[in-house]
Amino acid sequence: MLSKKRTPILRFLTIPAIVFFLLLNVPWFRAYFMGVGLRWIYIFLFSFSLSLVLTPVFGSIARRFNILDIPNERKIHADSTPLLGGAAVMTSLCASLTANMILETEMIVLLLGGLVVGMVGLVDDWKGMSAKLKLLIQICVVLMLIYSGIILDLFPIKTTWGYIANSVLTVVWIVGITNAMNFFDGMDGLATGLSAIIALFIGIVSFQTNQPFMGWIAIAIVGSCLGFLPFNFRPKKPATIFLGDAGSTFLGFILAGLAIKGYWADNRPIVSFATPILIFWILIFDMTYITVERVITGKVKTVKEWIDYVGTDHLHHRLYALLGDKRKAVLTIFLLSGTLGLSSIALRNARMIDAIILVCQALLIAIIVSVIEYAGRMKG
Repeated sequence: MLSKKRTPILRFLTIPAIVFFLLLNVPWFRAYFMGVGLRWIYIFLFSFSLSLVLTPVFGSIARRFNILDIPNERKIHADSTPLLGGAAVMTSLCASLTANMILETEMIVLLLGGLVVGMVGLVDDWKGMSAKLKLLIQICVVLMLIYSGIILDLFPIKTTWGYIANSVLTVVWIVGITNAMNFFDGMDGLATGLSAIIALFIGIVSFQTNQPFMGWIAIAIVGSCLGFLPFNFRPKKPATIFLGDAGSTFLGFILAGLAIKGYWADNRPIVSFATPILIFWILIFDMTYITVERVITGKVKTVKEWIDYVGTDHLHHRLYALLGDKRKAVLTIFLLSGTLGLSSIALRNARMIDAIILVCQALLIAIIVSVIEYAGRMKG
């Protein structure tokens, strides 16, 4: 059954959001923020208010064209739910950055790449698409990023072997994070809230390291996700709209690209390597854990089987089985992500020994969560 109801508080938020969004488009209002050095606040408010306005609009469009997530035996929601939430997030994010009017060429390429990946996800939400074709398109888009200069620099970039190694790792990182975020879009508010948390910490580090372009994109992601969240994560009722593959893959792609585009420390390899790992720890851990477990248990034996495999063995599924409540499982993951994100901030000014201790702390947390996951698997 398709529910079209919205809670009174969501209706109440819509009109003020429209008024505020219109104010943000008044030239003198915009000039004020730019003039006092609060461009990042302007971008946040713009993306937040526009996302809040557009989400119910795209929800109505999804119902009109039957772009819905239909419940089945492997899904945990009970009603058919619109899937175009990602379109609201993509639109508000890109519009807020366009209104900002200043972007680096590489950032424009990253956004265009994210839009391509998001559009592919939109087609999948609407008509369906094979996992192999989606993966192939994602790889091609990442190669476009590499050609434009968005590439890891772990190895000597001027050598042939170094360039190839960096390129391979770039593809693995971006495609891996993109799909990890997509896999995490399995409970109300999970992928949206996790994206906002990751983007927040990227934004903090970018301002610490004087990288305004990266910071502006990060804060636009935070605003777009928070504007969408009231419809996607409600205290006592199910979501009225989902991100869909379009939204989760778009967010994962942009966030992964930002991690590569930015620099995290000067002449401090441990800090430079560990900071993005800590910020993205939840996604990296979950993808690694399920891959290892599926291989060891014989659930997948080939790459094709891994691509096609759809299961309920992710971190949020295990926490749900253990805690018996979806919202508690989601909030637990938010707390874990926030904890590791705070470690990444502390890492910025840490001594070498302190940096090593923080990395060891993350490893211990991974072990603790692994034990919890095992308990959830036994109970599930």
